[in-house]
Amino acid sequence: MKSIITSLLFLFNLNLFAQKTCDYSVNVTDSIGTYKSTKEYMISEKNFAGNSSYTFYSLALTDGLPTLNVQLIQKSKGFMKANCFDKNSKLFLQLNNGKIITLLHINQENCGTMIRDDKDFDNRIISGSFMFMKDSFEDLKSSPVSMMRIKYLTDTEDYVLKKEFKSELNNEVYEPETYFINNLHCVEN
Repeated sequence: MKSIITSLLFLFNLNLFAQKTCDYSVNVTDSIGTYKSTKEYMISEKNFAGNSSYTFYSLALTDGLPTLNVQLIQKSKGFMKANCFDKNSKLFLQLNNGKIITLLHINQENCGTMIRDDKDFDNRIISGSFMFMKDSFEDLKSSPVSMMRIKYLTDTEDYVLKKEFKSELNNEVYEPETYFINNLHCVEN
């Protein structure tokens, strides 16, 4: 009887601590090199007074260099302020354990693209890739993220990351606080 209980506890613990499987949108190896990227994952959603904004993450590994790709989508019928990424842009992640992780933007200026849809909404899409600093992986894998700050060319914006939310866009449930805990292993060497 004792061995059965021990076996059940062991199997339960294996399932509890098993890492999530990696779901890649791109996984290519050719003569130029290797590139893999996880599917985009919603981190933040804001809907207020006819204005919407969405923030997505994906992790990429390019020839052994892990990066965080951030895509911001704004939707409005009114004026939208343009934010730009440049060589001095940074992304700060405040962890629940009090530590702050800094990610540096790659040296590529980007102010986004404006697209008008068939319902006369203006949509601004801006993407940026951020490099992880040395020794930041262990902290990100062990502690949830409570806040994100993005430093643009001329502005700074803060995002409070929720433990869990149901998206109004697609009715899916997202867990932004534990994104790195669940996915960072997908881009480790």
